[in-house]
Amino acid sequence: MSADPSQWSDTDLAAFARAGREDAYRELLNRYKALVYRLIVRQIGDAEEAMDLTQEAFVAAFAAIDRYDGERPFRIWISRIAINKCRDWARRRKVRAFFARALPIESAYDIASDTPLPDTQTDDRIELARVRAAIARLPRNLREILVLRGVEEVSQAEAAALLSVSEKTVETRLYRARARLRQLLAVPGEGASYR
Repeated sequence: MSADPSQWSDTDLAAFARAGREDAYRELLNRYKALVYRLIVRQIGDAEEAMDLTQEAFVAAFAAIDRYDGERPFRIWISRIAINKCRDWARRRKVRAFFARALPIESAYDIASDTPLPDTQTDDRIELARVRAAIARLPRNLREILVLRGVEEVSQAEAAALLSVSEKTVETRLYRARARLRQLLAVPGEGASYR
């Protein structure tokens, strides 16, 4: 076996990480940090929060490295942990939003608006924001499938493994997610039906 950790398989890296080899942890982080970050930022839409959640995902993965079985790709295992971190973040965000809305009206001037100024946006950024907002409005199960299959280009089998559902469920949810996204992005007067 090569002395260079970049030449090792994920299974070997996990075994060396279990044995406390820091170079194995470092190599797993180097291999998968970009993938995990992209997955998280596309799930939650907040780059700064995504950095924190990426770190949390790796901390959780490394703490549970003994539970990695090596039968499935490490990429799937760490992606599943990342998705769970996104779900936890969304739950915490809902709680924070509830309490933020409960503030007295006199303190409303302390709350900064997240809305970008219209004159600082280009048409592309406006459209991107519109698409992101539409994706964010999708139910979690549809949003996850759309990001995994449509953005991250994860295979149907990998998405099924990540989410612990059947491949047929992935196919059905993806169809529904795309249909719902088209509906959310439809411009009134261009054939969209609203009820």
